[in-house]
Amino acid sequence: MKLLCRLALAVMVLGSSTSVLAITPAALFDQVTEQARSLADESWTAPSVELPSELSDMDYDRYRQIRYRDDQALWNDSGLFQVELFHPGFLYDHPVAINVLEDEQVREVPFDQQRFRYDDEAAPLGELDLSDLGYAGFRLHFPLNKADYRDEFAVFLGASYFRLVGRDQGYGLSARGLAIDTAAPEGEEFPSFREFWLVRPADDATQVTIFALLDSESVTGAYRFDITPGQRTEVTTEARLFARQDVGKLGIAPLTSMFMHGEMQRHSEDDYRPRVHDSSGLLMATSRGEWTWRVLSNPQRLQISGLQDTSPTGFGLIQRPNDFDAYMDMEARYEKRPSQWVEPLGEWGEGRVELVEIPTNNEFNDNITAYWVPATPMKAGESRTFRYRTFTFGEPINEPLARVVRSRQGWGGFPGQSDPPDESLRHFIVDFRGGELEGLDPSQPVTMTLTSTSGEIREQKIQPLPDGETWRASFELMPEQGKPADMRLTLNLHGRHLTETWNAIWNADER
Repeated sequence: MKLLCRLALAVMVLGSSTSVLAITPAALFDQVTEQARSLADESWTAPSVELPSELSDMDYDRYRQIRYRDDQALWNDSGLFQVELFHPGFLYDHPVAINVLEDEQVREVPFDQQRFRYDDEAAPLGELDLSDLGYAGFRLHFPLNKADYRDEFAVFLGASYFRLVGRDQGYGLSARGLAIDTAAPEGEEFPSFREFWLVRPADDATQVTIFALLDSESVTGAYRFDITPGQRTEVTTEARLFARQDVGKLGIAPLTSMFMHGEMQRHSEDDYRPRVHDSSGLLMATSRGEWTWRVLSNPQRLQISGLQDTSPTGFGLIQRPNDFDAYMDMEARYEKRPSQWVEPLGEWGEGRVELVEIPTNNEFNDNITAYWVPATPMKAGESRTFRYRTFTFGEPINEPLARVVRSRQGWGGFPGQSDPPDESLRHFIVDFRGGELEGLDPSQPVTMTLTSTSGEIREQKIQPLPDGETWRASFELMPEQGKPADMRLTLNLHGRHLTETWNAIWNADER
């Protein structure tokens, strides 16, 4: 299989003998960087590998019948980490090159059918000659939950996607290396990791390092991922990007998730589950100390919004709540889906966190994505470096303010009302808990700050709930036809914010 040019190892000639120079992880990253830089000077070439039709035309069920053999895992002879590889096929029709750095030398991991079992309907594939293929991707294992078993905690598979889980979590949202022109009228560009270098850790190490070469029509890049599995699986990322051509919209540290229906939206499906989503909101911590909770939706039309800032403290797609009763799904177990946070390292400058919400009628398609967009577009020939830390979590992040625990809405009237209001009138309730609201006496003069970009706000009210822990803000909105209402709400005491900022967009035709 013809792949991108391999990393050239330096050779030193001493008399009549030849030896390969030792290479360190830092030197390897520099060489991958030079490869990305050189690639950006060349015209883009789409991947040309063609899989046999038996692989490219297979469905998901048949693909799942190709199973990796446990005894073939890389590094399974010693240490805490091991690596298993993915077979190409189904949606994963662009194999990648995989190399390992161990004993200070780089070696390629060639495709080997003996690493796989071809069960049931996949059995005929075992008779094909697939020796010239590459792998679709890989997954990392570590004793995350129990000392005697190495759990899967990270997967790199498809384009520049990767997924992470922490202790006692199940896969949900995904991260990506880079997003380009997401939701743009001319169509999105999907950069792909074309080659990986896996650095073998010491036997007692609890962190593993991965290098990756990214390529697309507009951008190339060298990536370093330092991954530490644990209760919060954490990845420190350095992305060195090189523009092959002008980039319309550059999306840094993208997160991708699914939202079908939740507590703020009525759903037309005949579904016993009160919520179906991998993430319920976008949380952003600004450089000014404000925390904004943006409620996710499944809109009837594509919806794009942005939160402006200069070098934000962080942002993430968050799954709230985290208890079984909120979802009632014994198969999907949405309460175990992780939240994921992105924390910039260094100054990112001016820009915005952009949120894209795409209509969906099922829970199998990711329809939510969020990423950082620099204010200054990236031009051809330019290079930029971004460093950030991203991690998964289940319990609430260490937020200093009271947070939103419920957002609900319904008709502003009530059944049997003699003079009912217009059906467009919406009654919203937002419940906050934690922070300085905890134990706050009901006599305290808590106030509400509420704004909306359109429509008329009515009947604002604040009250503590009977549990003694939660405070409720309620109001009515008469939307303005044809204009979405972008609403922002906080609770305050003596002029100081007690809560994160609740933010939601409501359209008059979506009820």
